[in-house]
Amino acid sequence: MATSKHKDSDAFAQRALNLIGSERRVLLGITGSPGAGKTTIARTLVERINELSGADAAAPVASYLPMDGYHLANATLDRLGIHDRKGAIDTFDGWGFVSLLRRVLTETDHDVYAPSFDRRVDEGIAAEIAVPASARIVVAEGNYLLIDQQPWSQIAPLLAESWFCETSEAERLRRLVDRHERHGRSSEAAEAWARTVDGTNAALIEPSRARATLTISGVSSTIV
Repeated sequence: MATSKHKDSDAFAQRALNLIGSERRVLLGITGSPGAGKTTIARTLVERINELSGADAAAPVASYLPMDGYHLANATLDRLGIHDRKGAIDTFDGWGFVSLLRRVLTETDHDVYAPSFDRRVDEGIAAEIAVPASARIVVAEGNYLLIDQQPWSQIAPLLAESWFCETSEAERLRRLVDRHERHGRSSEAAEAWARTVDGTNAALIEPSRARATLTISGVSSTIV
């Protein structure tokens, strides 16, 4: 018998599959505050879509596309004097990410390459992610997909649906402190960053849930 978690994953994957119609490709957005669980949900969703669709591993139906590769380079953040709040909305190349999403929707006869973000070196890695020509649905994931300011406000009209990942502030804080510690910060510095920089970002992001098609739990993987 399937577990409740697998049933929920299958239900979300089937909902995503149902978005595919006559269009060559559709975009599904997964958004939410730092530490909400967006990456885990998006990756799991893509995996389940491909499993349920019976897609060949060499020609997947679903592809994962994170926003994090559009972090500005550390040298650029230093030049702009904003390195001390890396992760804030203005520390990303939003225009570049919007352009990538438009490319993904229109350039369907060849692979489209996108940058990733490597936390080990704290920098973007050019062209590490490939959105294959076979992909019918691309799951775009990031903090600011539903923010109502330019250029981010251009994203929502490109999405077939947007899902907001909701997780309690206490759980998000716990996850963020753990993440920052794993990547080299002391426990004190990790908590300070989670409460200040990440907390400021969350205050901007949380109201954007009102624009989402669906609110889902970042803890139990269910519809809220």
